[in-house]
Amino acid sequence: MTDKKLTERVYGYLAEDEDARVCKDIPESACNEQPRSFVLMLLSLMLTKLGDSLVSARLVLPWMLSSLGAPAIFISALVPLRESLALLPQLFVAQKLREQPVRKWFWVAGSIGQALSLLAMLFAVATLDGDMLGWSVVILLALFSLSRGICSVANKDVTGKTVSKTRRGRMSGVAASAAGLLTLLTALVIIFAPEMDGQRPLFVALLGAGVALWVVAALLYAGIPEVAGATEGGGNALTEAVKSMSLLWQNRQFGHFVVSRALLVAAAFAIPYIVVLIQREGEAELTSLGSLMLASGLAGLLAGRFWGRWSDSASHHVMAAASVMSTLVMGIALALYYWAPDALGMQWVAAALLFSSAVAHHGARVGRKTYLVDMATQDNRAQLTAVSNTVMGVVLLAGLLLGWVDAAYGVAAVLWVLAAIGVIATFTALRLPDVSG
Repeated sequence: MTDKKLTERVYGYLAEDEDARVCKDIPESACNEQPRSFVLMLLSLMLTKLGDSLVSARLVLPWMLSSLGAPAIFISALVPLRESLALLPQLFVAQKLREQPVRKWFWVAGSIGQALSLLAMLFAVATLDGDMLGWSVVILLALFSLSRGICSVANKDVTGKTVSKTRRGRMSGVAASAAGLLTLLTALVIIFAPEMDGQRPLFVALLGAGVALWVVAALLYAGIPEVAGATEGGGNALTEAVKSMSLLWQNRQFGHFVVSRALLVAAAFAIPYIVVLIQREGEAELTSLGSLMLASGLAGLLAGRFWGRWSDSASHHVMAAASVMSTLVMGIALALYYWAPDALGMQWVAAALLFSSAVAHHGARVGRKTYLVDMATQDNRAQLTAVSNTVMGVVLLAGLLLGWVDAAYGVAAVLWVLAAIGVIATFTALRLPDVSG
C-alpha cells in the first residue's frame, strides 16, 4: 500500500470522510491534499497535547518545584506566566504572520523554541536547587510560553487553509483522545512506580520526553502541504495591533464570541480549586502526581472525540454544554463541602469530581477553538485569533484576583464566583450564531 493510500485510509476512518472530498472553506488547491494535511496536523497536535500533559504548569511543574524544595513564590507564578505569556504577544505575532504566504514555518519555529526551553529546563532541574532552580524554571517557562503563543496563532491559520469545515473539530477531538490515552499510560507507570513520585529523575524524564515530542511534532508539521495565502494587512505591528482591537466592537459576532470565551475560563479556573477543596477538606488520597494525571488523561481519552464530533455540527452548543457541566460539578463540590464533607474523603467521589471537571474543560477548549476557526475567513483568521487570545491573556492575569478571594474568604467563595460566571457563560454561548454549516 502506498503512503498516499494509507494516509487517505487513515483520514477516511478518523474524519469519517470516505471519499476525502468534503472541502468547505478551504482553497480548491488544498482539497486533494486534505488527507495528508489532516493526518500530519493530527499527529503533530497529538504529540504536543501529550507534551502539555507531561510538563503541565497546572500540575507537573508545581509538583516538581515543591518536591525539589523551591520557594512557594515561584510555584504561584507558574500558571499566570504560562497562560498569559502564551496569549498576550499574539496580536503582534499575527501582523508578521499575515506578511507571509506560507505560515506553517511559524508553528515549526515555535515548537523548536518550546523544545529548546524544555531542554534548558531539564539541565536546570538536574543540577540546581532552591532559588536558582525556581528562577531558572520560571524564566524558561516564560520563553516556552512565548514560543507557544506563536504556534497558537499559526495553527488556527494553517488549519483554516488545509482542513475543511466539519472536519476541524474531529481532528482536535481525536488528538485530545489519543494524547489522553498516552497520558493515562504515563500516569499508570508513575502510579505503579511510587518510589519515583516526587524524585528528580522522574521530572528529568518527563522534561526529556517533552523535548522529544516537540521536535518530532515540528518535523511532522513541516511536511503539511500548505498552499500560499493572502499577505494583505501587514504594517507596523503596534499600529496594526491597536487597529485590530477595534474588531471587538466593529464585528459584533466576534465580540460576542470573545465575551463567551472569556466567561468560559471559569471551567479552567475551577479545576485547581476543586483539587484544593478535596485536599483541604476531604483529605482524599488522590494527591499523588500519577493519580491526578490519570484523571486528566482519562478525561481526554473518553471525551475528546465526542466533543470534537459535536463541535463540527454545533460548536457553540459544545461551549454551552461544557459550561453547564463545569458549573454542575462546582455545585456538587460545594454541596458536599457544606452538607457532607466526609464524602470528599471518599476516593471515588474525589476522582469523579476531578474527572468531570477535566471533561468539561476539554469540551470548552475544543468548542471554542472550532468555533473561532469556522467563524473566521482565510483573510482574517490569524487576526481574530490574535485579538481573542490577547483579550484572554488579560482575563487570565485578572484571574490572579481569585487568589485574593481565596485568601480572604476561602476556596468555597472562589467556587461560588466561578459557578456564577459559568451560568452566564452558558447563556452567552447559546446565543452565538451557528457557524458550523
